Amino acid sequence: MPFKVEWRGDFANSELEELHAEGFGHPPLDTADWEATVTAHSLGWVCARDETGLIGFVNVAWDGALHAFILDTVVAERARRQGVGTRLVEVATDRARDAGCEWLHVDFEEELGAFYFDACRFSPTPAGLIRL
Repeated sequence: MPFKVEWRGDFANSELEELHAEGFGHPPLDTADWEATVTAHSLGWVCARDETGLIGFVNVAWDGALHAFILDTVVAERARRQGVGTRLVEVATDRARDAGCEWLHVDFEEELGAFYFDACRFSPTPAGLIRL
């Protein structure tokens, strides 16, 4: 399946919310303003598209200096296991490096370990988390 990725690619809030809802198993929200959120708080984001529309997205938040954070990695169900997610993270990694970041962080559910450790080459590290 051919697809194209773009750093800081254009998207409509509705199409990203539909993709996010599918990927994370919740109903789409009419109040989500993805464009305002990522523009205000992120180093950038990567969009993946095929001939039918948005099939992948990853947000790259950051501290404004040395640390960037992968958030909301999502690929449409019909486009999974075709290299889309790996390519999204690859572009995000390259752009964070280009921006002068020294560290790229990600947290994820256990079943995604092979994706992040093997396909995307992250290293396991100890981390902490507080559920709010």
